[in-house]
Amino acid sequence: MSAVAHNFPARRFASPLVAQALDEALACGTAMPVLAISGLQGSGKSTLAAQVVELARARGLRAAALSIDDTYLTRAQRQRLADQVHPLLATRGPPGTHDLPLARATLQAARDGQPFPLPRFDKLADERVDAVHWQRIEGRLDLLVFEGWFLGTPAEPEVALSTPLNALERDADGDGRWRRWCNHALASDYPALWQCFDRLWFLQPPSFAVVPQWRWQQEQALQRAAPGRSGMSRAQVERFVQFYERVSRQALRTLPAIADRVIALDAQRQVLWCGATPR
Repeated sequence: MSAVAHNFPARRFASPLVAQALDEALACGTAMPVLAISGLQGSGKSTLAAQVVELARARGLRAAALSIDDTYLTRAQRQRLADQVHPLLATRGPPGTHDLPLARATLQAARDGQPFPLPRFDKLADERVDAVHWQRIEGRLDLLVFEGWFLGTPAEPEVALSTPLNALERDADGDGRWRRWCNHALASDYPALWQCFDRLWFLQPPSFAVVPQWRWQQEQALQRAAPGRSGMSRAQVERFVQFYERVSRQALRTLPAIADRVIALDAQRQVLWCGATPR
């Protein structure tokens, strides 16, 4: 995974948990399973994805990881949305700011055993990495791990959108147009991507309250990995996470009943328990 696209080196997960994730994915019955790992910002999903891929390769399997963050729309595409729909859509993150045809085509190529490139996004530059620098996967994979902060999350009921949730929504989306547009995208455009998953694991934080600190730690690590490049200040991070708060809280409410397995974390990202969702 590229340094420009992914997050800080979070606490590594215990080997038995990593092996369980790999074994359950491989046992799902498809020739090239997609293991989805969902978790709010800073929960360690990139770390777990990398460990699963590492273990798969140690067993002689061909595996790769992809983040939904690597399929963000370009800055120019988001600016067009900002001009045409709502100014807040210039900021990456919420539903509606991803290139879903790119994401689905990537997963489908992996399923079909076709050569394909892995998209990459540079978060410090807030821009998609030029496609000539994407890693190309040649030959059939045995596993693709797809991770993202809201994978599998359903849309909210329309009535839930009426009241602003935070200062960003109150001050910059007073009429609710932005949050309704994002929620509509989540309802209409993302389920087709969710259907591509064979297994869904959810890294569950104790609450949304830990996310600003976790995201600040990510930002610091991104900046340490690229000295001299500008990033966000602590205040900017605090505002940035408000773009994600509504869907993050919806993920916390709904994914424990949707995911195939839930891994509960404490505020230091230590695993408290891991359990299968009753079916």
